[in-house]
Amino acid sequence: MAVDGTWNVKLNTPMGERDGTMKLATDGGALSGTFDGPQGQQELAGTADGDAMSMKGEVSGPMGEMTIEWDGAVDGDSISGKVKFGTFGEGSFTGTRA
Repeated sequence: MAVDGTWNVKLNTPMGERDGTMKLATDGGALSGTFDGPQGQQELAGTADGDAMSMKGEVSGPMGEMTIEWDGAVDGDSISGKVKFGTFGEGSFTGTRA
C-alpha cells in the first residue's frame, strides 16, 4: 500500500516543531508501525485504506501517559495530516519518504 515505508516527519505541536521518523507497514487494511521522536519510540496501530491512514499510539512523558491520534494521507512520496495530542491540543504533520 501507499503508506508502507519509512518517513522523515515534522510534527507541528502545541509545544513547537518536532522531528521524527515513522516506519509503517500494512497487512490488508491493518496498519502498524513506530514513531521515533524526542519522547522516544511510540508503537502505532490503526487502519489504512488506499492513500488514507488513521492510527493511535501511547507515549509517556513528564505529564504522564498520553494517546496520540494520527489521521493523514499519502501523495506519492509525501505524507501529511492532523495529530491530536490527548488533552494537550492538536497539530499537524508533514513528511517525505526516506
